[in-house]
Amino acid sequence: MNALVGQQAPFDHGRETMKLLAGLDLTTKAVERTAEAIGADIAHQEQHQIQRAMQLDLPLVLGEPVPILYVQMDGTGVPVVKKETVGRKGKTDGQPAYTREAKLGCVFTQTSWDEEGYPIRDPDSTTYTGAIETAEEFGKRLYLEAWKRDWSRTEKKVVIGDGAEWIRNLVADHFPGAVQIVDLYHARQHLWDVARKLYPHEEAHQKSWMKTHQKRLLDKDKIEKLVAALRAIDSGNPEVAEKLRTEADYFARNANRMRYPKFRRQHLFVGSGVVEAGCKTVIGSRLKRSGMIWTVRGANAILALRCCQLNGRFEDYWEARRAA
Repeated sequence: MNALVGQQAPFDHGRETMKLLAGLDLTTKAVERTAEAIGADIAHQEQHQIQRAMQLDLPLVLGEPVPILYVQMDGTGVPVVKKETVGRKGKTDGQPAYTREAKLGCVFTQTSWDEEGYPIRDPDSTTYTGAIETAEEFGKRLYLEAWKRDWSRTEKKVVIGDGAEWIRNLVADHFPGAVQIVDLYHARQHLWDVARKLYPHEEAHQKSWMKTHQKRLLDKDKIEKLVAALRAIDSGNPEVAEKLRTEADYFARNANRMRYPKFRRQHLFVGSGVVEAGCKTVIGSRLKRSGMIWTVRGANAILALRCCQLNGRFEDYWEARRAA
């Protein structure tokens, strides 16, 4: 019970819940220690499973093939104590970091689409995994979750991210052969960043520029023309010129991941809204409340516990403990 209330809400709220529903007088620290201990044990077992996965020692799952399985990933900053950010740069030059990035991955299935051809996510099919860790460690974690969800017998495998380098490397290492899609809304945001640089404080010009470069090029699968258009813009402002170069390179690198009309014809999702919502519900609603500051160990323990509960595996964990 301590674990359940500890993963759901602040520890003091959990203490109050235990008193109200179970008539148990506990300290806030008792709820915290118990929840983090259970979460740490779940995380330890996950690490054991990850090692087995990397050694190709996981059992093959037999059964009907899965039509479409999606893997999405993103990250969000979690406030941590000062010792956890030593030597790390903050978002603002010259300022220290106050957060550490918690990476979150989600896996879900799709078997249908609506009358207009837009995909429909299968109800209750989403599971999560995440931690504050390196991209390399997270890649192994996400591979394990995909394997648990029958990645090996999926007919169409799709990975959606924001086009960041760490995501491309992760996919190359663990999900080769998957259909890769850069989240459409991240791609559009990159264009909006360019528009604002070119026409600061000129909203009408920004919208006009976007109409051409988004609606007629990005959305119409003319990525090569978009790259050429960005590189053809001449600016005497060094900052703007650098922005144009950087964004042109971004679209050039991800061109094959931005074939949105092609993906839509296959009735596939082209946005990473599921994992973005997950960052808010799985991480933000529990780890980013007002006044919260975590150690990495504590945050990872609660995140492991929270994912276990949300994935419907909490009772399985206790069955395994009893069996051991």
